[in-house]
Amino acid sequence: MATWLITGCSTGLGRALAEAVLDHGDNAVVTARDVSAVQDIADRHPDTALAVALDVTDDDTVRAAVEAAEQRFGSVDVLVNNAGYGYRAAVEEGEDDAVARLFDTHVFGTVRTVKAVLPGMRARHSGTIVNLSSIGARISPEGSGYYAAVKAAIEALTLSLRKEVAPLGITAIAVEPGGFRTDFAGRSLTQAAEPIADYADTAGKRRKEHDTVDGKQPGDPGKAAAAIIQAVESEHPPFMLLLGNDASNGFRAALQSLLTEVDEWESLSRSTDIDE
Repeated sequence: MATWLITGCSTGLGRALAEAVLDHGDNAVVTARDVSAVQDIADRHPDTALAVALDVTDDDTVRAAVEAAEQRFGSVDVLVNNAGYGYRAAVEEGEDDAVARLFDTHVFGTVRTVKAVLPGMRARHSGTIVNLSSIGARISPEGSGYYAAVKAAIEALTLSLRKEVAPLGITAIAVEPGGFRTDFAGRSLTQAAEPIADYADTAGKRRKEHDTVDGKQPGDPGKAAAAIIQAVESEHPPFMLLLGNDASNGFRAALQSLLTEVDEWESLSRSTDIDE
């Protein structure tokens, strides 16, 4: 029986994953900034679930959550970094404080939890770290430059981490979902307060007041949760797990576009070495 620590379990994919892990028969430390938002999950699974307050931007609550998990269940076998939110703005519109909070939550929040669980995983020579990215890291839509940037940073971090910990019996997975039927495009989506008119036809079309996606996303959070469990339990977990037809299609299209451009400019790219 594995013990999972999952961040951001109050709603959406985090909640679906927590419930799926518990129904699967594993232990789950379910977390949210407001622990009352996840207490109902723990109440339904009193023997295998522990509800803990965790704010990924706060070192003390991160350490306390990992300590609580280890005291209750003995170890953290699987860490899932799911906590986060969306932010939309043209790059020029992005507010410094809002962008700093976004990076602190997604990138440095991931670093905090990873550092907190790795000593125990290294001591046991086992463990899995799952970091939630987004297809946005690949397709970088207008108005999502900052969100795409934090998710791209998480993917790069995860790949380096995977190489570093593989000899220690630990693995790391980046999960890149497309659009799922959660409140991500609703309550969890923030945006720049002051739009710039010149971006009305690009980033402006994706502002919340113009968005028609919320509640119509194609992805099923329950199926996503099952897929993550399957990947974690597989004999050879992937580095990159795409979730959703839109993610698979978007990834392939972005990759092909990039390869086409690499081919187009290859001669110039190869012309810059020192002549021997």
